[in-house]
Amino acid sequence: MSTQPTPSPLRWWTLGIVSLGTFMLMLDLSVVAVALPQIHEDLESSFADLQWVFDAYALTLAIFLVASGSLADRHGRKRLFQIGFLVFTAASLACGLAGDATSLSIFRAIQGVGAAVMFAVGPAMLGHEFRGKERATAFTVFGVAVGLAVAAGPLVGGALTESLSWRWIFYINVPVGILAVLIGAVRVRESFNKKAPATDWAGLFTFSVALGALVFAIIRAPEEGWTSAQTLTLFAVSAVFLVLFVTIERRLGERAMIDLGFFSNRTFVGISLVAMIGNAAALPSIFFETSYLENLLGHDAWETGMRFLPLTGAMFVAGALGGGLIGKVPFRVLLGGAVAVMSTGLLFLRLAEADSKWTVLLPSMLITGFGMGLFNPVRAALAIGVAEPAKSGVASGINETFQQVGVAVGIAGVGAFFQHRVSEAFGATQVGKGMGGAADEAAHGISAGAIETVGKAAGPLKEQVVTAGREAFATAFQDAMVLCASIGFVAALIGFALVRNKDLHASALSTVPPEADVDAAGGTDSAAEPGADVVGAKA
Repeated sequence: MSTQPTPSPLRWWTLGIVSLGTFMLMLDLSVVAVALPQIHEDLESSFADLQWVFDAYALTLAIFLVASGSLADRHGRKRLFQIGFLVFTAASLACGLAGDATSLSIFRAIQGVGAAVMFAVGPAMLGHEFRGKERATAFTVFGVAVGLAVAAGPLVGGALTESLSWRWIFYINVPVGILAVLIGAVRVRESFNKKAPATDWAGLFTFSVALGALVFAIIRAPEEGWTSAQTLTLFAVSAVFLVLFVTIERRLGERAMIDLGFFSNRTFVGISLVAMIGNAAALPSIFFETSYLENLLGHDAWETGMRFLPLTGAMFVAGALGGGLIGKVPFRVLLGGAVAVMSTGLLFLRLAEADSKWTVLLPSMLITGFGMGLFNPVRAALAIGVAEPAKSGVASGINETFQQVGVAVGIAGVGAFFQHRVSEAFGATQVGKGMGGAADEAAHGISAGAIETVGKAAGPLKEQVVTAGREAFATAFQDAMVLCASIGFVAALIGFALVRNKDLHASALSTVPPEADVDAAGGTDSAAEPGADVVGAKA
């Protein structure tokens, strides 16, 4: 008779809470985009200040992912997830109450810390609770939550901003967060690796500084200049601390925060690179499509959000279909194919002109949405599938870190390219040539979407400047989306070349029946042992 433990019925509660938390944190990555004009007007802030409303969240979200995964494996995944949810919820309330752009950015940074904890620990919690075919189902739901949040951000942000105010894009998190934390306290099981070594504080510090300096440099480089003293200094600081981190981790061996042996696994390297490069292609497209709809076609926040529904629907359908393919189709085909489909869809944005109707975006939204929806559950499953369950928190954190670095690099890099192309295109026009040195300043305002404002400042040249500005914006948008597509195809090739099913841990294979987690030393993961902190596990 089999002695394998029966899966806990509470695992579905875990799936629900993790999916909800992930939806909320990813939503707050994209929901702010459509509300920035209202925030600018209400807080009387500069556009440079507003950039930090987004960047502060992305910065701390990237920095604390690996640290969160490492601490969770030792001190309890549920415990860290709950703490992260509380921090995220409290910071959301503070964001809604913020009286100026500086305080809003500070609270957004704190919100990003809570989001990092949830994003890193959530997949590890799912990996602990689900095995075999059920794991595919769990990560399908998780992937759909991620995809819907990214795609629904403009819609939710537009609805709340137009019907209430921009502050409600943050207030809405508070009641949901409180309810989720209360339910999680009694309906989610605890799990951690009892044999994990002591916390690697030196590794945590050096890695966080290295990553923080790198992401900060990338975010600010378009404004400060890629060869400015500040940018080069930050890159140097990042390199020095990265060397220190690797040195520390090698000396600690099994006691290290990150098992450097992960990077000897070809599939681990592959999924990490695909997560980074794929997101560097996908996320900028969402933000630039939002800008195109609002700033060039003149739609308000609600109308813009409504026009993203085809993308949302395609992601939902593909996410549901993709989860059912996990375990039946080789991961490299699923992963590489999903990114290739997404990239093909991005090429269709080349059709968008300055005087187009919004429906010109439909082919791209449907094709890109399908690829993104298929990608999310596959990526999440692979992220922890390459590691033994006892180290799933760190493995998940590393992958999410690569993903968020990709988001930061993509938005900063594609944004800089977009701004450069606007300047080139506008400067090449007859009115741009006639403006001399003022053309660069005008192009900067055009790239920020302030086309009418730039036109008014031009006085008698208003009509010519607005027409030329709109054409320059559309040209730069087309070229930027082709760049995104090209980046995406590189990610697809990496997925096809590096990902292999044989590199996965047994717990990730659909043919493996449910069983207790096993750590590297041969012991069971704590939730399957006597004395484990299992809250509410009555079944």
